[in-house]
Amino acid sequence: MKVEQIAQVAHEINKAYCEAIGDNSQTSWDDAPQWQKESAVLGVIFHMENPDAGPDASHNSWMKQKIEDGWKYGPTKDPDNKYHPCILPFEMLPNEQKAKDYLFRQVVHSLNK
Repeated sequence: MKVEQIAQVAHEINKAYCEAIGDNSQTSWDDAPQWQKESAVLGVIFHMENPDAGPDASHNSWMKQKIEDGWKYGPTKDPDNKYHPCILPFEMLPNEQKAKDYLFRQVVHSLNK
């Protein structure tokens, strides 16, 4: 599969997971803003280039990119003002948020063949 196809699958799995834990804020890939698609693509590339990286490294890579793009920690996700509640060290994230990094990593490794 191509990088963008893997990113799309990972995005849709993340959306389904979020809905399962009561978070209905995620849009489908087709309706996702470009910045969100680019973030998923960068995550796929990260895992393709670093196959031994764990979920914590995935989160750290995501967080580094967000901070470079001007995002800051905020109690709720606010794309207009670039606030995100997951801009925290991996070990400080709630388990349901850590699970997203495990899922994302596994999707990439399962589909990158």
